[in-house]
Amino acid sequence: MVANKKEGHILELIDEDVLTVNAITAKIRKSKVATDNGVDNVDDDEGIRKRRKVDDDESNSEKHDIMDGISSEEFRQYHKAKDRVREFYKEQHEMQTMAFNLQARINYKTKVRAKMTIWEALCKLSKLIDDSDPDTELSQIDHAIQTAQAIREDKKPRWMQLVGLIHDLGKILYFFDSEGQWDVVGDTFPVGCEFVKENIFHEFFAGNPDSSHPIYSTKYGMYEPNCGLSSLLISWGHDEYMYYITKSQSTLNEQALAMIRYHSFYPWHREGAYRYLMNDSDDELLQAVQEFNEYDLYSKSLKKYDLETLKPYYLDLISEFFPNEYIEF
Repeated sequence: MVANKKEGHILELIDEDVLTVNAITAKIRKSKVATDNGVDNVDDDEGIRKRRKVDDDESNSEKHDIMDGISSEEFRQYHKAKDRVREFYKEQHEMQTMAFNLQARINYKTKVRAKMTIWEALCKLSKLIDDSDPDTELSQIDHAIQTAQAIREDKKPRWMQLVGLIHDLGKILYFFDSEGQWDVVGDTFPVGCEFVKENIFHEFFAGNPDSSHPIYSTKYGMYEPNCGLSSLLISWGHDEYMYYITKSQSTLNEQALAMIRYHSFYPWHREGAYRYLMNDSDDELLQAVQEFNEYDLYSKSLKKYDLETLKPYYLDLISEFFPNEYIEF
């Protein structure tokens, strides 16, 4: 599917962070001319040099308390993953197309699915176990409390504690508009450009129609070098869904919003991919997401907290950053 003016106009209406119709149209025209002339996209070497290098040896970096006695090698072991995890990613990689992502955002913007408190939504998540996660079989509310408590015990700011509590709350989408788990959970990635090899189970993208699209299959696709993460259309799921909710209904800061939006963007913040699409302002956000990721990933355990004991503390925390008690989901 080649993006046209109508689709570009939809993008413009959906969110100011998505590319405008003129930018997308200009990029597609430019790419088409280059393709017709036999010229491939060239790397912006200067921009790439500006991007932060990923430190492959994390052992030299300062660790938070949460990492004491924990080996990062114990997590994200997808080569040992259960069949349900592989089957999930095959479906996700094949179904997350540009066309689907445009429609998903239209669906989000055109209705309110439910009105409830943050705590009520968290309790609803107790019924969901994430099929994409090889590291835990606990419910989502247990993982939310584990993450928030780990951040709290390290005496991180209250806004970051709240992010720990609600970062996966967008998975409530599963009970509303989802077609399965593939459009709710799992690692995220940009659509509208090449699916790079750093994506988990990269081979499954072969079944995605965009993999053979004349524009979307190229390195930059419909984007410009160093255009910035805010210009990207990230695969639809709980991250994007919760980002839109918190952006419009909370007072959380930019770093908090980035943690929510990009915490599942593992090919970027963990594997070092897509640096050529970053701009300078994204470097600070990358550091924030990487810091948060330690708590999100390494807090996973069999430990379960007494929710009723912790509830008063987190209700107070929620009210500090969400002006309205009832949230529109």
